[in-house]
Amino acid sequence: MLEQIVKRNNVKLLGHGRQVLVFGHGFGCDQYVWSEIAPAFEDKYRVVLFDYVGSGKSDKSAYSTERYGTLHGYKQDLLELCDALEFENIVFVGHSVSSMIGMLASIERPELMDKLVMIGPSPFYMNEDGYYGGFERTDINELLDMMELNYKEWAKYLAPVVMQNEDRPELAQEFEQILCSNDPVIARQFAEVTFTSDVREELEKVSVPTLILQPQFDAIAPPEVGRFVHSRIDGSELIVMEAMGHNPHISDAEETIAHIQAFLDR
Repeated sequence: MLEQIVKRNNVKLLGHGRQVLVFGHGFGCDQYVWSEIAPAFEDKYRVVLFDYVGSGKSDKSAYSTERYGTLHGYKQDLLELCDALEFENIVFVGHSVSSMIGMLASIERPELMDKLVMIGPSPFYMNEDGYYGGFERTDINELLDMMELNYKEWAKYLAPVVMQNEDRPELAQEFEQILCSNDPVIARQFAEVTFTSDVREELEKVSVPTLILQPQFDAIAPPEVGRFVHSRIDGSELIVMEAMGHNPHISDAEETIAHIQAFLDR
């Protein structure tokens, strides 16, 4: 079982500490996005990197639309990974949709998770009366249609929107390459799950200490969403970062590391 899950999720174990620090990537990404973050924690923590099934170098033959048609399939991956490796009292750092996957895992198994770090989280990406998610339903439909029609053009369009930092075009170029490394069919299905899931009612069930890192300008998960998440998770801490764009762990690794480290030290 252990060997199967390690292969399925392309699990990498690094570091030497007693407490386990698990990093979960967002939609369209893989564990590579933590390459500037993870090494900063290897001296004090057992660092775990992995790819969700269908992403990166995971075992794509394990992918099924039945299991991964909701966020709960990805949550199950995370729980099975932790159980197979006999982890306890982990710190989970999740980016974007992975924040919500980690949240769902913490609700189901609060004894497993010691702390939760959310980077650019969103429990629901679409606007409704009284709630600003950042997208209209037509925006999401157009995005999904574009992925189906021409995946590479979609990646070329989306990368600079996600990354911002126009003065550093290499960031968008790098992120475009990450997006293009995905299987287009699986990526489109993961996108639909990501952008149409609504887990707002789950937020108030979170019982573990939670840090929310919100970039000051984020076209995918706007600051209004970060404030909403903070208002619904009792005792959570919200930090509005200097970083711009949806991927501060790529664009502003030092600031991201500093905030996570300070939270872990408290």
